[in-house]
Amino acid sequence: MFFHGIPFRYLRLQYPVLSPRQSAGQKTAVQLSDRQHLIEQFGLEPIHLLEYWRNEYTLQDCLRACFAFGDVVLAFQELPLPIWQLSRHEVGVSALSLHRTRWIFILQPEYSEELRTMFPKVPIFVLHYENGKFRSFSKRK
Repeated sequence: MFFHGIPFRYLRLQYPVLSPRQSAGQKTAVQLSDRQHLIEQFGLEPIHLLEYWRNEYTLQDCLRACFAFGDVVLAFQELPLPIWQLSRHEVGVSALSLHRTRWIFILQPEYSEELRTMFPKVPIFVLHYENGKFRSFSKRK
């Protein structure tokens, strides 16, 4: 599984396809520098996703890292090619159709209704953080 954290406001703007080109103007100086480095290395700025590795980089690890980037975490079972290995647990793709979303994780229950209209067939998990772990309050089937 692959995970991507995104602020809900940007998810609304980019739906139905995530592309770094759509958010280039909203980046900090550090992010713009990182973007330039990636363009020089790969020829483009990829969408970053974290890859789950059983017993090494767990669901909890993925959620913790992704929620640091946004208040919505999208999970994907597969990604479009080509895929670039950005670091040990991080991969990148040029663009990502949100129709591929397998699960959605949120911390704010108030996002549920709007997300259900955007992703009617995708399970949405409302989480809370307790004793150092993310736990599910509910699941939409």
